Amino acid sequence: MAEEKILIVDDEEDILELVGYNLAREGYKIINALSGEEALRLSRSEMPNLIILDLMLPGIDGLEVLKRLKKDLKTINIPTILLTAKGEESDIVAGLELGADDYITKPFSPQILLARIRAVLRRQLEESVDFQAVIQIHDFEIHPGRRSVKVNGNPVELTFTEFQTLFLLARRPGWVYTRTQIVDSIRGDDYPVTDRSVDVQIAGLRKKLGTHGRYVETVRGVGYRFKERA
Repeated sequence: MAEEKILIVDDEEDILELVGYNLAREGYKIINALSGEEALRLSRSEMPNLIILDLMLPGIDGLEVLKRLKKDLKTINIPTILLTAKGEESDIVAGLELGADDYITKPFSPQILLARIRAVLRRQLEESVDFQAVIQIHDFEIHPGRRSVKVNGNPVELTFTEFQTLFLLARRPGWVYTRTQIVDSIRGDDYPVTDRSVDVQIAGLRKKLGTHGRYVETVRGVGYRFKERA
């Protein structure tokens, strides 16, 4: 039986009851929040293993909650699954760009939600070993636990996806990753992301790195790699 603690954030009590009932049957410890403000408070005080977050919330909406969670060093690494009735692609993309790990839309199958939860928690466990050590290469200092990057001692502000991409490439210098591998590593293997969107992320990353953007190399016809030698 599972023992992880899960925070469910939704302003509909019947959804809280439905999700909570199915998760409790699997052994998960359940915490409920009816608003964004309550979700932020409980995230810091309870430190759940995972958050299920509705986007349509009164007051502070789900995207703003997610943004604040990812800016807080105490909660930045708590995985989040978006649970929402909103079908607009832009909302899903915005949530994933802010750092959500997965999403599922209402109405939903409790069994599918459980499978997504298990997958996210499994990835979190597998990645935890990689998030112990700071990567120091060339002029870069990449701290995965804090999701911080310094170049020549100067901090560089990156989005969630830009950081994940840089971390993926830099931890194996010289290794070439295809665009598909980059997407799969960052988001899992079931997101409809185009090659063009990966190229846009790389372009944004290089721009923020300035002259050090040259270390993120294009391998024509294949993908990208982090330069092995200065």
